[in-house]
Amino acid sequence: MAQYQDDIKAVAGLKETHGSAWNAINPEYAARMRAQNKFKTGLDIAKYTAKIMRADMAAYDADPAKYTQSLGCWHGFIGQQKMISIKKHFNSTERRYLYLSGWMVAALRSEFGPLPDQSMHEKTSVSALIRELYTFLRQADARELGGLFRELDAAKDAATKAAIQQKIDNHVTHVVPIIADIDAGFGNAEATYLLAKQFIEAGACCIQIENQVSDEKQCGHQDGKVTVPHEDFLAKIRAIRYAFLELGVDDGIIVARTDSLGAGLTKQIAVTKEPGDLGDQYNAFLDCEELSADQLGNGDVVIKRDGKLLRPKRLPSNLFQFRAGTGEARCVLDCITSLQNGADLLWIETEKPHIAQIGGMVKEIRKVIPNAKLVYNNSPSFNWTLNFRQQVYDAMKEAGKDVSAYERGALMSPEYDDTELAKIADEKIRTFQADASREAGIFHHLITLPTYHTAALSTDNLAKEYFGDQGMLGYVAGVQRKEIRQGIACVKHQNMSGSDIGDDHKEYFSGEAALKAAGKDNTMNQFH
Repeated sequence: MAQYQDDIKAVAGLKETHGSAWNAINPEYAARMRAQNKFKTGLDIAKYTAKIMRADMAAYDADPAKYTQSLGCWHGFIGQQKMISIKKHFNSTERRYLYLSGWMVAALRSEFGPLPDQSMHEKTSVSALIRELYTFLRQADARELGGLFRELDAAKDAATKAAIQQKIDNHVTHVVPIIADIDAGFGNAEATYLLAKQFIEAGACCIQIENQVSDEKQCGHQDGKVTVPHEDFLAKIRAIRYAFLELGVDDGIIVARTDSLGAGLTKQIAVTKEPGDLGDQYNAFLDCEELSADQLGNGDVVIKRDGKLLRPKRLPSNLFQFRAGTGEARCVLDCITSLQNGADLLWIETEKPHIAQIGGMVKEIRKVIPNAKLVYNNSPSFNWTLNFRQQVYDAMKEAGKDVSAYERGALMSPEYDDTELAKIADEKIRTFQADASREAGIFHHLITLPTYHTAALSTDNLAKEYFGDQGMLGYVAGVQRKEIRQGIACVKHQNMSGSDIGDDHKEYFSGEAALKAAGKDNTMNQFH
């Protein structure tokens, strides 16, 4: 951050220009405040993080071991603590992002209360969360730099001052890319465009959109999913691209998600003008029966294909059904057409984490788009333990090994935890991300709902102890003592909330008259 010294000089020049009216202004204080507010707007953040993500995509193309990761966040504090932890443990935020899950917004942020992932929540709550996440990440920068500035002021010798100055100059921001879930666009293409603008203005460099219908949208891991014809989906992809371009984020990233693998229904029959066009390819997957003109019933919908009259199977819901077993082929076509029409990354929602299944589809996509890359949901909706133990069981059985000691349907049982099968399965889970990135084209691995589950688990443990026999020891031993010994920054919760930053500002503004909170009677001093 060589900019720091430049800012001191620049403000000193301004002070000289304005004469005695600015006598109380300290150029170094002003430069510190500028350093602590590197990103002035959400668009600054979107432009900065888009470049990071584009560079990471190029690095992955050169070396699939350089995949990226993120965890879903439902509050600014959760995102902030994640990035503070990453910097603490890895000294870098490289290739580590945040994911904003529509599921968690619906379940945890809606004014209606907990809702299923069906786009019933307030659509502006998503852009509000993007803004909140970046507010907390920028505050993490300000807090960390504030600590360095106080160390600089307290340093007694030139060598110590130089070392601290180097940390300031090379400060690594907590601000990282956010992949933001726009569901199915919350309406038509115009509605998608308007909402995408709010996302981008809040700081999102990457927007994920799915090919379900907006009004029938379901969670990707629930039944009843309904897809739209390709042209409808591509219009929304173009709408997002125009939103990026209008706001000057020229390298913004679009993730096209297909739910076709688990979606057996469509609301519309695609428009087709000639055999083999995109609409015709979509309609070819419909479950149809051939009939003659005199077999037509009242209100029947028919399509003509290859010289035949075909009646698509229509359900009482007025939805049309696809043929069974066409999910993977539809996914491949969805992915190819999305990349050919402006999307940058793919998301294939699957029913289980199986590298061979994902890799098989990617292989077909890459026959047309050689550098196709995926974002993949390492979802808590999967029972990872059971899925991988069953995969290992099947592989062992196919290899002719004795599996008589195991019951395939009961492999989740703790009695198997110390078996050879369970240990092999756990190792496959451990290496899943690296293996899938190498073998199945996955550029980004995310977990949509991790902090939803960790909050529930930690709260359950605390409630059991605190309201039980352990009383206050349940909190002290289970939480506070661990915070202190693991060096968790928020054990000093006053500091984490911005108390020291406020004290700095009071001193800047009022000098010796400042009434600061961090005096000798502040109980936070017990945690030095």
